[in-house]
Amino acid sequence: MANSKRDLFLKRRLRVRNKLRKMAAGRARLSVHRSSKNISVQLIDDVNGVTLASASSLEKDLGVVGKNNVEAAAKVGAAIAERAKKAGVETCYFDRGGFLFHGKIKALADAAREGGLKF
Repeated sequence: MANSKRDLFLKRRLRVRNKLRKMAAGRARLSVHRSSKNISVQLIDDVNGVTLASASSLEKDLGVVGKNNVEAAAKVGAAIAERAKKAGVETCYFDRGGFLFHGKIKALADAAREGGLKF
């Protein structure tokens, strides 16, 4: 029986998160969510269960409201890198969830790396 697209996504997400938990070593997690209209990212401290910083294409000051393209993802990535520095986080690990690492997700990760985050 063929798996649905959603089932495959959920299996991929669990596989990614389980691998990341094994190598976490107390670092923060940079979690990405992409919808059809927006992209958002959170820097999460899993030990304390706290969100340290977040950025989204829904924020008006980024100037990409309602856009979900590679340029918007790059702006969100740069914003999260800046906010992570303010929160005192330099290293984290990248949690792409069930999304494939290309296109918007890759642009966000590259912009965050250029902004100074190490993962």
